[in-house]
Amino acid sequence: MKKRVAAFIAIALLLVFAGVIAFTSPPKLLSVIDGFAGGGSGTQRAGTAVAFGKHGQTLDVWRPAEQSAKQRPVIVFFHGGGWVKGDRDAYAFVGRAFASRGYTVVIPDYRKVPDVRFPAFIEDGAEAVRWTRDNIAQFGGDPDRIALAGHSAGAHTAVTLALDPRWLTAAGVEPGAIKAAIGLSGPYDFYPFDKKRSIDAMSQWPEPRDTQPIAFARADAPPMLLVTSSKDTVVRPYNTENLAAKLRELGAPVQTENYEGLSHEDVVVALSKPFRGKAPVLDRSVTFLEQAM
Repeated sequence: MKKRVAAFIAIALLLVFAGVIAFTSPPKLLSVIDGFAGGGSGTQRAGTAVAFGKHGQTLDVWRPAEQSAKQRPVIVFFHGGGWVKGDRDAYAFVGRAFASRGYTVVIPDYRKVPDVRFPAFIEDGAEAVRWTRDNIAQFGGDPDRIALAGHSAGAHTAVTLALDPRWLTAAGVEPGAIKAAIGLSGPYDFYPFDKKRSIDAMSQWPEPRDTQPIAFARADAPPMLLVTSSKDTVVRPYNTENLAAKLRELGAPVQTENYEGLSHEDVVVALSKPFRGKAPVLDRSVTFLEQAM
């Protein structure tokens, strides 16, 4: 009995500790907590720092630990960080989350400001999709069932690639290869630029319209799930609302979620095992993907 009480107290303290630091420390720390909490159960990192593209980029591949004769659907997830920070390893908790639901997950790095400006990170995203199409079968993934996803700046990349066919075409990928897209707390309609990060990342491009995913909304867009939250003060919910309204106007398939009371960070944090009680982001995403692919 004493051992059970001690174990319960230890778990409770871990969760309290996690709750304090998850919002004040890098996502990599959240990935560590997620691992301790069992987020990686039944999953494996099948590829680490795999090279792709033309600029020294690398990516990780996550998948279910149990092997399957049937190829699994694929998610390419682009991390956030305001186009200035973040890395693939810090988002291991996202790879584990979707791998635990039967997906092969690719998490690429990409070049960032101030070393580059738009559209370099979009081009890197397109190169990651090309690598996925050409190589994911080696990891048990289905190259004919690729979805894009991302959080914050990563959602901007995912949705840009899903809507504007130029970038995938330039990378040698047929835009129709993308079967679905998920945008978590993403900026899609933010011109004129009024924040330092968007100014630094986008303002030098001669045609500001090219930087806005909403400008490329089209009737034949792949199915999309756009997620926002009522207390997001980093990327305001109107970004999701405006893009969804435009897609619906055109007759494109789009679904939305606005999680009441969640912050910008909460939406992606809710993918980690210790914090899935915040909102059913993982369940909602998987349900959408099952319908779309």
